[in-house]
Amino acid sequence: MKLLKKLLIFLFIVAILLTVSYWIISKSLSPNYNGEIEISGLKDKVTVFYDDNGVPHINAENNEDALRAFGYVHAQDRLWQMELIRRLAAGRLAEIFGKDLVRVDKLFSGLGIEEAAAKSIEGIDKSSEAYKLTMAYLDGINQFIEDGATPLEFYLVGVEKEKYTIKDIYNVFGYMAFSFAAAHKTDPILNEIKEKYGSKHMQELVSSFSENLTVNKTQKNPEIKATMAQALNLIYDKLPVSPFIGSNSWVLGPEKTANGKVILANDPHIGFSQPSVWYQSHIKTPTYEIYGFNLALTPFPLLGHNREYAYGLTMLANDDIDFYVEQNNPENALEYKTEKGFSKYEIVDKTIKIKGEQDTTYQIKVSRHGPIMNDIIEHLNDERPIAMQWIYTKLPNQLLLDVSYDMSHANSMDSFKKGAAKVHAPGLNIMYGDAKGNVGWFSSAKLYQVRDSLFRQAYLDGASGEDEIIDYVDFEENPQATNPDWNYVYSANHQIDTVRGKLYPGYYQPQDRSKRIVDILESKKKFNKEDMKDMIFDITSSTASTIIKDMLVGVDVNSLSPSGKKAYETVSNWDGRYTKNSVAATIYNRLLFEFYKATYQDEMGSGFDIFLNTQTAKRVLAEQVKRQESVWWDNVNTEAVEKRVDVVNGVFNNAISFLEKQLGENVDDWRWDRVLSVEHEHAIGKAGGILRKLFNVGPFTTVGGNEVLNNQIFHLDSTGYYKVKSGPSTRRVIDFSDIENSVAVIPTGQSGNVFSPYYKNQALQYVNGEFVKMKLNQEEIEKSDQKLVLQPK
Repeated sequence: MKLLKKLLIFLFIVAILLTVSYWIISKSLSPNYNGEIEISGLKDKVTVFYDDNGVPHINAENNEDALRAFGYVHAQDRLWQMELIRRLAAGRLAEIFGKDLVRVDKLFSGLGIEEAAAKSIEGIDKSSEAYKLTMAYLDGINQFIEDGATPLEFYLVGVEKEKYTIKDIYNVFGYMAFSFAAAHKTDPILNEIKEKYGSKHMQELVSSFSENLTVNKTQKNPEIKATMAQALNLIYDKLPVSPFIGSNSWVLGPEKTANGKVILANDPHIGFSQPSVWYQSHIKTPTYEIYGFNLALTPFPLLGHNREYAYGLTMLANDDIDFYVEQNNPENALEYKTEKGFSKYEIVDKTIKIKGEQDTTYQIKVSRHGPIMNDIIEHLNDERPIAMQWIYTKLPNQLLLDVSYDMSHANSMDSFKKGAAKVHAPGLNIMYGDAKGNVGWFSSAKLYQVRDSLFRQAYLDGASGEDEIIDYVDFEENPQATNPDWNYVYSANHQIDTVRGKLYPGYYQPQDRSKRIVDILESKKKFNKEDMKDMIFDITSSTASTIIKDMLVGVDVNSLSPSGKKAYETVSNWDGRYTKNSVAATIYNRLLFEFYKATYQDEMGSGFDIFLNTQTAKRVLAEQVKRQESVWWDNVNTEAVEKRVDVVNGVFNNAISFLEKQLGENVDDWRWDRVLSVEHEHAIGKAGGILRKLFNVGPFTTVGGNEVLNNQIFHLDSTGYYKVKSGPSTRRVIDFSDIENSVAVIPTGQSGNVFSPYYKNQALQYVNGEFVKMKLNQEEIEKSDQKLVLQPK
């Protein structure tokens, strides 16, 4: 008994010590939201009020002080995120995570992002306001590194803090540009289909691209003045930083709103992670004000608003990457063929540092089209040298200092458009609305022309000179709409209007979300902010009910089991709504997998799993389900010649059999919330166990699905469970009739510091479709009981 008593006392003391230790650590490592701090370089005192969601409202007497303070507070909430993203683009992840990340490092260090950054930095106008503010922002970050608390992650992985440079900032935009691109996931698959199976198989795929389109139409009116697929897929699975995926946005002109003022809605779709992508801030000086959403290590917001105007973005999805097959000189492998003879490859030496192991070095050959991908992707199964030409590295990069500065410092739609016109890559749909009643959509990218009939989504001929860029398109010829007759602009990564008489090629999403936007906006004459909040969380597919009816034509219902007949009736009558208790949503998504598998897997082999989740697969679906005759119906691995009726009956029976084994024989139990979940993973939380519980946020059940407005993006696969990988990175609704009560929400929380009260405080609000206010009213802001004063040192 005495022994037990001593043991209990011992365990109690240990528990107390652990609790006290955790409290001490959390207090010493958490962000500082109150008190006074001295930092050098300030001309005057800067006051930062933190609201009840941890958003810093920065009040400064001049813009440089404001950006220096912003750099400091941004770093204290998101330094670990900054560290990851700067290392990713530079190929330095293995340095902290070990050899498993060498493949990732080799890819990104070989893409030429750092070299492009160096060239861009050489051309910077160091007397410009944009440059001065950028350097002030960096100085604020670096002063926090010097004087602030080190985040827990740095101790856990054993990495020393390093100060940041302007090159790190450019590298962030390089990563963003590459993650926006889809060619590296799609072109190798399409090229293999073309080379293995010929024109019939290829034509059936690409002919679908011009069908079932909701085209983003061009109309320009004056401003209102009065007022490598599989290989790359393996690499992408290891990324600890979110890739950019898609997005929705719409801007309603005064004629479409109940209060006669512009309303802007925007929700960029980005890979889920913890911390979430955007960091919010409100900066106010005597000459400037913006409520912005910034990426890690970026001084100027890519999403923002104030009392005069608002802007957002979506991914344009234009094709800005081309792969070229080079021909080596048979007598000298360091030379490649051109139409003018042989040229020498540029040779670039690279070194990757690996935690706990010796450094590894490698060489990259670079042709006139770009790096040879065989040199940077070890498991690329192609003996031919494949070069990647990417507009981001091919042309000078103005994205950082000119574009993001101009957009966040505009004084009219015209001045805003001048900033949007400078984007060359990644391609963006830039959305605009203002208090004067202007609305605008700009497809911002350096579009280009090649010879007629050249299909750019397969490998091009690098030697002949016939597949080169012929001309670049002037921005005024890019599809765009300003104050159009239909009184709204919108974007959902869908097909843009014609350029020089032809639809511009790209990796556009199917029309599902764009059609839903148009259907809703055309359903009545006037909308208010509450309507827009409901719309941005909408969970109805505009196409699923039609697709399922077309897919099920030919299914022998009489031969089905009782469960099969009930499932058939349930999914046949589905309205396309992805509610938690929807049974039809579960059946539909299993049918999709079985349909894709039966149609394409035999020809594509190991490439099928990648193809299954590409834009190409989504875009061909609506046409393929209707085809009575198709070269894809026949299974090339059997002697029989299968027809459509064989495929659809096999698909339905396989789907029902799978669901019975997975979820039980009672069809009513096949609810969507049993198979769909979302968890926001932290780079260290991926290790599992106690680290998962400490750093990850979730898992949660949720509503929505692929290609609905509340776009919960998951991969179709054989498991029958759908783990949401991406979705709205923020939902914003900005109403110029009530600008001080505009709203937003982010997936987890404002801070990336696990000891912050704002680490995950918005997670449930986000899942439930709720919003929080983006405060602009100074009197309301100053009521905060959290006030950090930055004094000149």
